[in-house]
Amino acid sequence: QVQLVESGGGLVQAGGSLRLSCAASGRTFSSYAMGWFRQAPGKEREFVSAISTTGSTTYDADSVKGRFTISRDNAKNTVYLQMNSLKPEDTAVYYCVADRPPAFRLRVGPHQDAYWGQGTQVTVSS
Repeated sequence: QVQLVESGGGLVQAGGSLRLSCAASGRTFSSYAMGWFRQAPGKEREFVSAISTTGSTTYDADSVKGRFTISRDNAKNTVYLQMNSLKPEDTAVYYCVADRPPAFRLRVGPHQDAYWGQGTQVTVSS
């Protein structure tokens, strides 16, 4: 069992930055591929970024490449999402997910038994 708690969301102007954090419980954090998804009002949940168990490999959606960076600190059981050059279309609830490897599979959706956080709201004003 893994519990995930996101933090760091908020209101920011276009062009600004935010750093999301996702703290995980349990001693097996390093065995999970981690990812971030987001869901805007009226839209389906979509993949944002994923990172391998060791942090050596990352994957990003085309819409955030060059602007968002995912990272993890296995000693702190935490995964991060640094978001720069934010746009109004980045407005969404952002969810952290812990899933069985490999991380690249998160691009098409996590396994059904993946663990999800409760989400954190990010609002980008124009």
